[in-house]
Amino acid sequence: MSSLLDSSVLIAALAPDEDRHAESLALLMQAGNVAYAHALLETFSTLTGGRLGIQVDADLADQLLSETILPRVRIIELNGEELLGALRQAKKHGVRGGGVYDFMHLIAARKALATTLYTLNISDFQRLRRDGDPEIRRP
Repeated sequence: MSSLLDSSVLIAALAPDEDRHAESLALLMQAGNVAYAHALLETFSTLTGGRLGIQVDADLADQLLSETILPRVRIIELNGEELLGALRQAKKHGVRGGGVYDFMHLIAARKALATTLYTLNISDFQRLRRDGDPEIRRP
């Protein structure tokens, strides 16, 4: 059984000053985790964009992703057909705007057969959750 880690958990695992750092890092170190490929983009963007109150350069962000994240998670990708199918589902469920990114994490979690999706943004995911989606939990 696997768990999907969203970008908020990946970021918290990498940034010692982030809320839930210790719990997120401990979760990252466990075997059997997956991440939607887009989470790598979100993590890189946050680390280099300064939203944390710190801003790391792109080389350090690359190193953190390459040496800390990638060895510990299996990356789940969605192909074009899967993305379009997911967008059709999103429309049926009333997903709009930026919520589509969180919805895609749920789609990837389902594809990975993950039983749990870990996030620091519980409410964002719970409103998008459908029957058959993984349990939404905080690390």
